[in-house]
Amino acid sequence: MIRPKGSYVSPELLMLSNSFEEALAESLKRLKPKDNSSVLSLSWMISATESLCETHIDIKNLITELQFPVSNWEEKWIDLYLDNSVKLLDICIAFSSELSRLSQSKLLLRYALHVLDFSSKIPSSKQLEEARSILHHDWMQQIWLRSPKLENCTTILQELVGSLFLSNVKSAKGKLLMQAVYGVMVKTIFVCGIFTAAYMGSVKPLVDLEVPDRFLWSEAFKDLQVNVNGQIRRSSNSNGVVLKELEAAHSHVEKLCAMIDSNDHKEAEILKESVSGLGQSCEGLSEGLVLLSKKVDEFFQIVLRGRDALPGCVIFSQRLHPVSGQLVEVVRCVMLVLNVPELPELCWASASRRERLGRACGDRLWSCAT
Repeated sequence: MIRPKGSYVSPELLMLSNSFEEALAESLKRLKPKDNSSVLSLSWMISATESLCETHIDIKNLITELQFPVSNWEEKWIDLYLDNSVKLLDICIAFSSELSRLSQSKLLLRYALHVLDFSSKIPSSKQLEEARSILHHDWMQQIWLRSPKLENCTTILQELVGSLFLSNVKSAKGKLLMQAVYGVMVKTIFVCGIFTAAYMGSVKPLVDLEVPDRFLWSEAFKDLQVNVNGQIRRSSNSNGVVLKELEAAHSHVEKLCAMIDSNDHKEAEILKESVSGLGQSCEGLSEGLVLLSKKVDEFFQIVLRGRDALPGCVIFSQRLHPVSGQLVEVVRCVMLVLNVPELPELCWASASRRERLGRACGDRLWSCAT
């Protein structure tokens, strides 16, 4: 990493910065798929989410080790962090919504498999037709629907890309921190772009970022971006971008439905084998969705907790109008005493918004008291 111009960087600070960048570079290298089949698989997405969690924890630890308190931050840094982190939370919510929808669709698969149960006897023609209707009409229609919350993800990603810049910071600690945050956001935007493409079934949300060569992680990121985005674009078919596990289930469903239509189901062993293949595919899809949902929720919580580590309520109140700042602190104290969860808006809002919220919350408490 190139030392910040015009600022003295102590060996200790440089060691911290290099250690962070090396860890980021290694995490990017580990995300490079071993083969084409790994791209857009739930297992890769789980690993990518785990990697994001680790990187966001690393930046939190770096802030602590740099001993660079929020009181020394410029207000525009705090506002940018608040805006970007709430955008990440919005993206997580959209991802969780889509994963929930996919989890609901797997229930249709399980019900069809229940109808086609071979444990006691061979399914009747009526059961076969019922299973075909569930798979061909209900399940097929369900999997190509998209959560409405995904519609904003592409716009949010573009806004995050627009916020990517290296600020002209005077202090050495400030510059090192901003460069580290830049690296974290580059990785986060890239991964979220891939996830959005997978969920939306389109290559359009993929993000191609240009980063300077001067960072220790630059080469690893460029290599990963070219490899993954290229493979996704090349593998995109008539149905767009499809998760590998979902594609496998879809293939088994089409094969089974075609078998029922052509009366090949009269061969019990062939039918049983086809149903078994669908069952295995369903289990793989189900397990992957559960694990990925947990990891997305974990990332959401890390981003949420990261806000507490940066802009403490005391620092916020100092930046607010004296009256509104005091009201925010009163609200926090009262909510703590009453064991009421803190209003997230107080942490997420911009300075002007926090002032309005402080006054509004104070009025609300006053009306309750009187």
